[in-house]
Amino acid sequence: MKILACLIASALPLSALPPALEGQAVKSELSSFALSPKRIVWTSGEGVKNADHLLLPKPGQTMLSEQVAPLVLEPGAGLVIDFGTQIAGSVELFTTMTESKDMPTVRIRFGESVAESMADIGERGAQNDHALRDQSIKVPWLGKTTIGPSGFRFVRIDNADPKIPLSLSEVRAVLTIRDVPYLGSFRSSDDRLNQIWQTAAYTVHLNMQDYLWDGIKRDRLVWLGDMHPEVSVIHAVFGENEVVPKSLDLIRDRTPVTEWMNGISSYSMWWILIHEEWHLHHGDTGYLREQKTYLTALLKRLAGYVDADGRETLDGMRFLDWPTFENKAAVHEGLQAMMVMTMDSGARLMELLDDEETAELCRETAARLRKHQPESSGRKSPAALLALAGMRDAREVADGTLKKDGPADLSTFYGFYVLNALGKSGDAETAMDFISQYWGGMLDHGATTFWEDFDLAWTKNAGRIDEPVPAGKKDLHGDFGAHCYIGFRHSLCHGWAGGPAAWLSRHVLGIEPAAPGFAEVFIRPQLGKLDWAEGSYPTPKGIIRVRHERRADGSIASTIDLPPGVKRRE
Repeated sequence: MKILACLIASALPLSALPPALEGQAVKSELSSFALSPKRIVWTSGEGVKNADHLLLPKPGQTMLSEQVAPLVLEPGAGLVIDFGTQIAGSVELFTTMTESKDMPTVRIRFGESVAESMADIGERGAQNDHALRDQSIKVPWLGKTTIGPSGFRFVRIDNADPKIPLSLSEVRAVLTIRDVPYLGSFRSSDDRLNQIWQTAAYTVHLNMQDYLWDGIKRDRLVWLGDMHPEVSVIHAVFGENEVVPKSLDLIRDRTPVTEWMNGISSYSMWWILIHEEWHLHHGDTGYLREQKTYLTALLKRLAGYVDADGRETLDGMRFLDWPTFENKAAVHEGLQAMMVMTMDSGARLMELLDDEETAELCRETAARLRKHQPESSGRKSPAALLALAGMRDAREVADGTLKKDGPADLSTFYGFYVLNALGKSGDAETAMDFISQYWGGMLDHGATTFWEDFDLAWTKNAGRIDEPVPAGKKDLHGDFGAHCYIGFRHSLCHGWAGGPAAWLSRHVLGIEPAAPGFAEVFIRPQLGKLDWAEGSYPTPKGIIRVRHERRADGSIASTIDLPPGVKRRE
């Protein structure tokens, strides 16, 4: 007590670090949480003893003696553990005191599906890219061993030693995540939509690691295109978070303006569009001004990729989403629309930054781009962008392209923009039906996070991802995928798939900033067939809370609670 009193009296800072580490160690932005297994999915047979004992409460500490008989894996035996939900993190093995100090080699395989946890490297895309999912290690006698990190829900443990049994008192996972509250919320009369909102929010939350990643298993990188739907979800769920500007600045600082971010022209455009939305939500003009030099140069460079007829001529990797990647007409449609969206956004940003010359360049370039109407490919992703850019009527696009064949031709990435275009057309009912069928289709097959890509056609005669695949059934993880996500390389927790959380908050709850920093807000709910919807939305001025109920005559009664300083714009 005397020491503490002296420290307080002398105003010396209290530190958790010893003096030798001060100025060297940096506190992690991430937190860790221990998770116990939920169930044993599979065992190899008689060589596995006391597997169910892993499900009992355990102290997280090796002991000289065990109250409960440990798991024993004889040489060559193994089992698969389910932690109940997808996580980013590691697994810990606690070994017991055995008569012999000779310890076996253990093989660990992480899996986002049961089938992946049982696959060998090279089998249907199974790989160790970005994070080791398959490795063999020597464990200590009477100790704890940490393996990882990776993205996983399932762990297969095999005793790879030909002679020595493996004895484990405990196996647990360590979730690594930003410890931030869910300030936004969504509930409605449709429980399936509620579950999808929660799953989408959690998918993005897991990817809020040191930087804002695309996937927790693969690629674990900052991709600017992926970031746009992720940031939209962060706005609706977590509010302002340092991971966003940190990630935006990282790629800006690593990408000369003469190059495209991530090597993809559209991703440099997403950087601009994200900045406008970030400023609109949070009103930090000082941070926006920090971007002025790079932003001005990038806008001028982009304007140079428009020919005299108004056609975009972007080079580098020409990419929207993977399903349209090989369709040159679709990619041109989408890039044309994105150029218009980017120039419109650039004009507004340059006006805020008092650069009328660049603002006028953006306005002139956007006007020229609008003169070129690309030939329709019939694909939903670029059609949605054209509607969002105001180049085509949103209702005509919805009726003519977006609603055709229901939720077919969606991707988990650009499905977000299809939903946004349907919302713009006033057809929230179809958008919610797409969400329920498409994103809900992943939940129906065992998903706890949303995937890098998905096609409802894959589910025909397919097994669930949370069980061994029955004979005669397709493996929904290992048998499908394309491009960079073939088979087990496919990421089943990909941040760009979280769009429904942002969409439901914006279009069903109807909450949208109308002035920077939420000085003003639009509240324009679309309930579709819902009887009611309610929720919250974080702003720099506090939490907006709304509840909308359908009256008997079809009109909507709303209860709206706005924090001080937020004015509703009609």
